[in-house]
Amino acid sequence: MNEQSDSPVTALRGLARELVSLERDPLPRMSRPRWLAWLPHVAVGYAAVLSCALTAEQLGDHYDITGGPVAALAVLTGVSIVLGLFRPLAGWWLGLIAAALVAWTIHGHVGQGQSWPWTPAGAFTFAPLILLVALRVPPRVTVGVVGISIVYSGLTEASFSPPGSQTVFAGVALLFGFVGLLGYALRATRLARGKLVEQESLTEEERARRTLLEERSRIARELHDVVAHHMSVISIQAQVAPHLVENPSEELKENLAGIRENALEALTELRRVLGVLRSENPDDPANPHHPQPTLAELDGLVDNVRGAGLEVTTEIAGIRRPLTPGVELTAYRIVQEALSNCLRHAPGSRVEVGIAYGPRELHLCVANSAPTRPAPPSPGAGHGLLGMRERAGMLGGELAAGPRPDGGYEVSAVLPIDPQGTTSPAAGPGSGPSPETKKDT
Repeated sequence: MNEQSDSPVTALRGLARELVSLERDPLPRMSRPRWLAWLPHVAVGYAAVLSCALTAEQLGDHYDITGGPVAALAVLTGVSIVLGLFRPLAGWWLGLIAAALVAWTIHGHVGQGQSWPWTPAGAFTFAPLILLVALRVPPRVTVGVVGISIVYSGLTEASFSPPGSQTVFAGVALLFGFVGLLGYALRATRLARGKLVEQESLTEEERARRTLLEERSRIARELHDVVAHHMSVISIQAQVAPHLVENPSEELKENLAGIRENALEALTELRRVLGVLRSENPDDPANPHHPQPTLAELDGLVDNVRGAGLEVTTEIAGIRRPLTPGVELTAYRIVQEALSNCLRHAPGSRVEVGIAYGPRELHLCVANSAPTRPAPPSPGAGHGLLGMRERAGMLGGELAAGPRPDGGYEVSAVLPIDPQGTTSPAAGPGSGPSPETKKDT
């Protein structure tokens, strides 16, 4: 019972602390359009000047008050609105004090049918302060500010109104309530828009992370076929080797049997891992019974792209030779993805595919000219470059992509021919660059 009875009291104490908080809280700028970012501040400044002028005009014309008090009250009214730009609750309290001083000043000058405690325009000059508060504080504080403003108006009018004065309580209560509700709605809209932008950013990051993981899974599935082939060969060679030697020793047989056993265990583990990866992607076109593509199949890939309507030329420099399976697969996939991007984003362009075999590195370049017609909407996720970079980085290579001065686009990659730092068995003497160049048009 004590906890239940204390909870409303605790809530009221918290609200009271928030109402007297004079912390700095500048009015935020507009996010869109950018060229109108400072429009709210300009509007508040204009409202401050207008309130100052209206207060001075009505004190003089409606209540016949002149001299220093008029200027002081007018300036105090305008300053309260300007202060509300940076410290909303401080500006509201100052405006409430200014309203009380105005009511006290005009009390003895109120004629028959004139309004009190607000001048005819007083409630409208005070309303911007409630709006400035509602735009930046929690709803409960807005309710407290509106409630105190209405209670002030009702109590002063009921207790101290001059004889013959006109009641304005109903109109003031309606105005303050509407302004508080408007400020709350605008604040909620601004916060929702900010959360939406934040969520869109998080969604884009999550999409990129998911695409990266999918690409890594795809790479693992493809490389499994390469590794599994070599492990099978090792196993078979270890099994056959004792029969190729006359009177092999028991130690040799034991070592070869161990090699074959280890190779079979590794192959079993590879198949188990691949089964998990493929179960997550049952529709993946990669098939463990089909060999993975290599650069030897580049001509067929280029012919398919030409059949789709692109003009493609290929140029190969250096001695064309087999490379390690991982490099062959990675190079083929990078060229394949780059050509797919040309088909999707640069219809009607001319594409150049360049491959250069160096002594230690393989250089790839796929460049297209500016498209000759608009590209149709692409259903892809837009993360093809992410996958290409992941493949190149897996081998310790590099990939760069960007627009060309002529309006086209270029993708270039450098892959180490021997990623593990050992000499490739296919690279014998004379494997350096050759002046011979093959160009297919």
